[in-house]
Amino acid sequence: MKKIKIGQTNLEVAPFNLGGNVFGWTLDEQKSFEILDAFVEAGFNFIDTADMYSYWVDGGPGGQSETIIGNWMKARGNREQMIIATKAGGPTGVKDEIDASRKHLMESVDKSLERLQTDYIDLYYLHYDDEKTPVSETLEAFAEMVKSGKVKHIAVSNISPARLKESLEYSIQNKLPKYEVFQPLYNLVERKTYETDYAPIVAEYGLTVFPYSALASGFLSGKYRSEADFNKSPRGQGASNYLNEKGIGVLNALDQIAEKHNTAPATVALSWLSAQPNIGGPIASATSTQQLQQILSAATLNLEESDLKLLNDASQ
Repeated sequence: MKKIKIGQTNLEVAPFNLGGNVFGWTLDEQKSFEILDAFVEAGFNFIDTADMYSYWVDGGPGGQSETIIGNWMKARGNREQMIIATKAGGPTGVKDEIDASRKHLMESVDKSLERLQTDYIDLYYLHYDDEKTPVSETLEAFAEMVKSGKVKHIAVSNISPARLKESLEYSIQNKLPKYEVFQPLYNLVERKTYETDYAPIVAEYGLTVFPYSALASGFLSGKYRSEADFNKSPRGQGASNYLNEKGIGVLNALDQIAEKHNTAPATVALSWLSAQPNIGGPIASATSTQQLQQILSAATLNLEESDLKLLNDASQ
């Protein structure tokens, strides 16, 4: 399987990023281990999590997902083979606000290292930008982590275009580690914001993009086609915003292409994402090995130009 080189780092990953948000939420530790084992057996190595996953289960500080991943890596003895991305700065039940300050980030990284049972994080994200901490403070904190060896490379997710550009310029001008990855909301039914506001910055600074909500809360899997369907899973309500004329048009296009290639709509949706410029691979989570199989097969599905055009036209 071809590997993707992340930004200007030495990290190489198979072109799909497994979302860890379901570990400790809709999956217990045993089921999470089954998904993680199947993921690695299929030849993949890149896992995405965050310190806040999944504080909403019990209103606590989060960390359930990192803890499960840490237990799994210890049990399998495979830390060196994995590329682990985690994040800090997002809200939790204990501290229900976004915080990009040096103090918060330095405390958070140590807690994540402890839960993951490792002494380094391959890719460490600012999960949310609070828009009040100077970008210099955030980036100097990240530089300390890199210098100490706790973090190999840094990345960013929910941040305004202006603050993203300011951050990249600050790092370059001050010879500090810069964000190598951007993680936006981007999928077939959520295109405009990323493509208009962020794609030009990504191209200019050579960032690699790993989009989250790659299946639009499961909507692009095709399992939510009526109001009644939203009760099928705990995450179902998140897909309700897309059940409109445009969303149905996208599902029809996915159905058509999936039938042509003898695959699933989810596989086609993820393959479309991977075909876009500067995308390193989509992020998606799975709650069964069958789901996992569908999403992983996107890495080997080559859509034709006519397929891409049909999807582009339906999702404009």
